[in-house]
Amino acid sequence: MTRFTPGELQIMQILWSEGELKPADIQQRYPEEIKNPALRSYLAVLLAKGHVTRRKVGKAYFYKAATRRRSAFRRTLRELINAYCDGSTQALLVSLLKSEKLSDQELLQLKRLAEAGETPEPSSPGKQP
Repeated sequence: MTRFTPGELQIMQILWSEGELKPADIQQRYPEEIKNPALRSYLAVLLAKGHVTRRKVGKAYFYKAATRRRSAFRRTLRELINAYCDGSTQALLVSLLKSEKLSDQELLQLKRLAEAGETPEPSSPGKQP
């Protein structure tokens, strides 16, 4: 799986949260103004990379995420761990715990999740889990 550019990631986040959409609907939901040719270029690249699928209904194409959010998240996280933590998940966790200043309650909740083997879904930027 290849890494997403910022523009590709914006489109994937829209498709992950909204489901199958026409380009005009994606354009309306895009967080900043994007011209139609640029949007279609992103969609063509995502289609070629296998991250989205499309189907034709009448004259319109509908695009849908083919790569799952969790799969993309895990791949990106693994790249981050390898690049900045010498492959050590523990180093990443310690760094996060030190930098995020979690409360005792949040640490206890994390401990319970870890013991239960649960993993919360990654959230979209700006959204709280």
